Amino acid sequence: MSLISQNVGSKNRVKRSNVDADEPAFLGVNNSNVDADEPAFLGVNKDDEGRIESDLVLSKTKKKRKERDELLEKQLEIEEAKEMNKLENLLFGSLYSPVEFGKDEEKKDSLSFFLDRSVGSVEPDYEEDAELMKESDIEEERKAVWLDEEEEKTTINIAKVNRLRKLRKDEDESLISGSQYVSRLRAQHAKMNPGTDWARLDSQSRNDGLSDDELSDEENGIVLARGYKNDNAFDDILRTNEDLVVKSRAKTFARSSRLLLAAGLDRRLRFFQIDGKRNTKIQSIFIDDCPIRKASFLPDGSKVIIAGRRKFFYSFDLVKAKVDKIGPLVGREEKSLEVFEVSPDSSLIAFVGNEGYILLVSSKTKELIGTLKMNGTVRSLAFADDGQQLLSHGGDGQVYHWDLRTRACIHKAVDEGCIHGTALCTSPTRNLFAAGSDSGIVNIYNRDEFLGGKKKPIKTIENLTTKVDFLRFNNDSQILAICSHMKKNSLKLIHVPSFTVFSNWPPANSAIHYPRCLDFSPGGGFMAMGNAAGKVLLYKLHHYDHA
Repeated sequence: MSLISQNVGSKNRVKRSNVDADEPAFLGVNNSNVDADEPAFLGVNKDDEGRIESDLVLSKTKKKRKERDELLEKQLEIEEAKEMNKLENLLFGSLYSPVEFGKDEEKKDSLSFFLDRSVGSVEPDYEEDAELMKESDIEEERKAVWLDEEEEKTTINIAKVNRLRKLRKDEDESLISGSQYVSRLRAQHAKMNPGTDWARLDSQSRNDGLSDDELSDEENGIVLARGYKNDNAFDDILRTNEDLVVKSRAKTFARSSRLLLAAGLDRRLRFFQIDGKRNTKIQSIFIDDCPIRKASFLPDGSKVIIAGRRKFFYSFDLVKAKVDKIGPLVGREEKSLEVFEVSPDSSLIAFVGNEGYILLVSSKTKELIGTLKMNGTVRSLAFADDGQQLLSHGGDGQVYHWDLRTRACIHKAVDEGCIHGTALCTSPTRNLFAAGSDSGIVNIYNRDEFLGGKKKPIKTIENLTTKVDFLRFNNDSQILAICSHMKKNSLKLIHVPSFTVFSNWPPANSAIHYPRCLDFSPGGGFMAMGNAAGKVLLYKLHHYDHA
């Protein structure tokens, strides 16, 4: 019996030792020392407690990691936001970071004061202010990012190469250093390729605050619109990239508002709100299949008539913002409707047709309602008497007067000294009309005397030497503009009451280029001129108070 009991005890000890060997030791507890007589469930509870404690430690470490990751993400977001603000400030100035007063963060090199230039571009009252401004401008100049040490060591013989001889300052000069070579090349490039004046921010900011009186030029009488005056020459105001591409063929003001229309061979129609400062572009319309040769507002301001070298023309409704294609006209074979005039009452559109025909189209129905026939070819048209009469001029050198109520020619006479008529214009207030020819002669007539049989003009203008292409009276018939497309700066202004040409215009150093079209604003305060370079130049006439 004793032997059996001892064997059973040894077996229990073996089992217990196997269990202890299989179980891991937690928290430094040695399970091998556990008494064999103790119940087995006591050892299992200690292992469970160790596992729970380890799970708590792991969960705490995970929470700490999450909190640390969240802090890192927040710091990254803040840094990214700061970088974005820096980039926005560099690109757009202080648009997204307005100035906050009361903060001490200022540039080290900035001045502790500023000069108010809102009244005008007046020089500083004190010499010290001027010196401080010059010093600050010098300090704010951009420094070079890196310097090439080899430039000082290198020498170039500018007398040996033919194309480098222009860089010499003296005839005997031959060897120069690399840095001198670079600076002289840059100076030569700036001399051969001068920058555009309108792109200089300093000149624009100085002129933005000028008043009308400060910009007035007593000698010239006619100056550029306020806010865009140039130091050397008159400049253009329509300065967007696409405006510089347009070949200006048509330009006119709306009669009832400060709205300027500009169009050209790029098939775009552009509208500008003219204020003399910003001249904001309102809208641009693309005409797919018609390079625009002429576009004109109806006098009531409701529509724009657009024509080119096509059998058809377009009508743009300003109220509905809708473009309508009209034509070809029924019964007509004209391949071009590029020359037309609109009646002052907005009821009729007269197109120049083939073989001396004048096509009369209703502005409401856009249908052909009648034709008029000249003996020679017709080249220019002009309405008179509020649209009741029509004047025509053409290849036979005669001026025709038509009564549109009876569709009959009431008078025709030869324009003195004219072989081929090219331009015609009537005054809006006085009973005058001007006729131009291909010889550059412009005759001014009194219409009543001309109809009465007097063929002698009141005045003959001989200031142009090439074909007269365009004539236009201003709103009160005080100024007559005449121009020719065939010669640079061939644009003259005539003072109608004295029949004398303004000798101080165009200015001597101006770049009018080849003029194409011209129009005056309804109040006479602005004059816009389009040239063959694709620019529209806006001038302000200080004699008139209203635009």
